[in-house]
Amino acid sequence: MDPNRDNPIVRFTTFWWALGAFLIFALLLAVIMLFNRKDPQTLEDAAAKPRYEIKAKVEAAQAASLPPAAIDAAIPQVAAKIAAAKPAAVEKPEQVVPGSPTAAKLAAAPPPDTSAIDAAAAAANEPIDPAVMEIGKVQFMVCAACHGQNGEGGPIAPPLAGSEWVTGPVSNLIRIQLRGLQGPIKVAGKEYNFPAPMAALAYQTDEQIAAVLTYVRNNFGNKASAVKPEQVAALRSEVGKPPLTAAELTAP
Repeated sequence: MDPNRDNPIVRFTTFWWALGAFLIFALLLAVIMLFNRKDPQTLEDAAAKPRYEIKAKVEAAQAASLPPAAIDAAIPQVAAKIAAAKPAAVEKPEQVVPGSPTAAKLAAAPPPDTSAIDAAAAAANEPIDPAVMEIGKVQFMVCAACHGQNGEGGPIAPPLAGSEWVTGPVSNLIRIQLRGLQGPIKVAGKEYNFPAPMAALAYQTDEQIAAVLTYVRNNFGNKASAVKPEQVAALRSEVGKPPLTAAELTAP
C-alpha cells in the first residue's frame, strides 16, 4: 500500500489545489460572461428597432425640408388668420343647430306630399337587383346595432321582421331615415315606446338609403317593392326637421 494515500498533508494539499483550480475556472468563466454580456432582447424590442430607425430618417427628412425655425415663424401668421376668420352661414340642413331659427323654420314647414311616391312604389313590379341588396346588407350593419342582426328588434328599437311599417308606404321609411323617429309606435299589434328617439341617418347618400331600405323590405321574411334613389332625393327636404312621430306617418 502506498503510504501517501493516508498522509494528511497530501490530502490537505490536494484539497487546496482542487479548490484553487475550481476558483480559477470560475473566475475565467465570470470574466468571459462579463465581456460577452448583452442586454436581453424581446420580440417587441426586435420589432421596434427598425421602426425607430425609420422614424429617425423621417424626422431628419422633415427637418431638412421644413426646418423648425420656419414652423415657429409661421405660427404667429396662422394664428392671426384664424383669429380674424369669421364663421360662415350654415347651409346644409343636417348641420342645423336644434332650437335655432333655422330649425324652427324647418319644423314649421308643411309635410311633403308623398302620395305620388307611394303610388309609384306600390305599382312597381320590378325584380329586386341583387347588387342593390348587397349594398343594403353592408349599410344595414349600422341599423343592426339597434334593430338586431335578423331584424328581431332590441332594447332600444322595434323589430323590422314582420313589421307592417317596413312593407307599407316607402315614404314612411325614407322620412324616418332622414329625420329619425320618437314616441310610441305599434308594430304587429304591440306598442313600443323607447326612452331615446331613433337618430336621423341623413349622412348616407340617396343610393345607400334606397339600398338599405330595399334590403329591409325584402329580408327577415318581408317582401315589398324596391326603394329608388330618386324617391329618397324627392324627400331630402325633410332633413333637419325634428324626429317624426307615428301620427305624422302614412298609416300602413
